[in-house]
Parts: sequence; structure tokens; C-alpha cells
Amino acid sequence: MPLSENLRGILLMCASMAAFTINDTFMKSVTETLPLYQAIGLRGLITVTGLTILAIATGAFRFRLSPRDRGLILLRSLAEIAATILFLEALLRMPLANLSAIMQALPLAITFGAALVFGDKIGWRRMTAILAGLVGVLIIIRPGTEGFDRWALLGVGSVLCVVVRDLSVRPIQGQVPSALVALGAATAVATMGWIGTGLQGWHAPTAWEATLVLGAGLFLIVGYLSSVAAMRHGDIGLVAPFRYTSLLWAIVLGLLVFGDLPDGWTLIGAAIVVGAGLFTLWRERNLRRRAAA
Repeated sequence: MPLSENLRGILLMCASMAAFTINDTFMKSVTETLPLYQAIGLRGLITVTGLTILAIATGAFRFRLSPRDRGLILLRSLAEIAATILFLEALLRMPLANLSAIMQALPLAITFGAALVFGDKIGWRRMTAILAGLVGVLIIIRPGTEGFDRWALLGVGSVLCVVVRDLSVRPIQGQVPSALVALGAATAVATMGWIGTGLQGWHAPTAWEATLVLGAGLFLIVGYLSSVAAMRHGDIGLVAPFRYTSLLWAIVLGLLVFGDLPDGWTLIGAAIVVGAGLFTLWRERNLRRRAAA
């Protein structure tokens, strides 16, 4: 029996979140011994190679981009570079689950950003949910307390960069192949990694380090492709909430691989952020249904 569009989108989103979190786990592990930018460059080499093969196989390079779409892809790529640097610098110094909890604010931040940039309407209920999500993030990072970790601010900065990255996709023509969009970002990040390697210096990777980087690159490819595909199947209002499964993956992998378990305040803050995000997505879905009716 064939899968429905909604179920296909949900499965793709769950696969995407799992792949991205496994990639993060590989990168956190390998950067304990391998310089960060060298790990980014090597992973980028794998990712760019895989996406290039896919683009050739699907004929994506035959598509002619307009100057406007080129500019938007460039903007997305620059935002991807900034988001990657901030995220991985934070990941080096923070438990995986804690950083993942901060990243759960993304759907709320994107909703707010869309209102500012594209004039999307936000009612008082969704605005309240966004403010509640902000409170949740503040509980997680706890500025001004002994539990405050300044590296958490890099995670918040990464969220803001991802908002720019995701909003820059919206005006891109629907006919532009997903592989080209993903390849542009992957190439930019890989280039940044190799430039950083030239400044940091080269460290000959061991077989184990090379295996970890290879795993990170392969799972990053899966994450890129499945996340784009997920947004093209089913009702976005139904599919998008499954982004939050990444927090479950982060808690499990953080405990199994690194022995880290988030404290009570982090879990409370994450619950507030996730709850506010789910309410926002539920509200948007209801509004779409009313508009359609």
C-alpha cells in the first residue's frame, strides 16, 4: 500500500532530524582530537562530492539560475557558513542535548522572522507562544547564574543565522533543483573549512578520525536531502512539528556516546520551547484550514 503524502513527509522529517543529530555526534567526537576546521573541510569534501554526483545524475546542472536566485543562494550559503561555525564552536564545549534544546527555538524564530521580512501576520496567540519560547530559551541558558554557559550564546547566534538561511529559500523559484540549493551551501561551508585549515594547520587524521568524518559527511548528505524533500511532501503544518524529534535523538546519543544528561532546568526550558512551537504550528494549520474553507 503506497504511503500518503503526509506520512511520507513525516518519515522524511524524522529521518532528516536523525541524520543531522548523528552527524553532530560524529563531529563532536572527532573534534575532540582533530582540529575543527580540518574536520569541517574533510566532511565538506565528502558532502560536496555526494551532492555533485546527485546533481549530475538528476540533471540539476542543466537548470539556468536567474541572477536573483543566484543572489539568494549566495545569501543562504553565507548564512550556512556562519550557522555552522557558531554551532560547531558551541558543540565543542557544550553537551549535545543542551545545544539541541536551544536549537528547538528555530520554528518560533522562523515564524517571527517571516512576519518581519515577508509581512506574515502573527496574532496575539502566536506572539504569546513566541515570547513563551524566548522564556524557555532563557531558562536553558540561564544568563547571570552560576549555571550560565557563555558558549550557549553561540547556539543562539546559530539559530539566528539559520533563520536567515531558511527565509532566503522562500523567494527562490520553485523550479530550482533542491540539489543545487544544497550544493551551494555545502560548497561554501567546505571552502570555509579548508581556509580555516590553512590557518590552523594540518593534522594527519588517524583511521578512526577518518571514519568519524566519513560518517559525518554521509549523514549530512542524508540530512540535507531528506529535509528539503520533507518540505515538499504533505501538509507543512503536520510535518514541521516532527523537527522536535531531534531533541530526543540528542538526549539519547548524548547519554550513550558522551555520558551527558541535561539537567532539570534544561529539560523544563526545552519543554516550554517545544510546547510553544507545537502550539504555533497547530495554530498556523488551523488558520490555513479556515482560509481554505
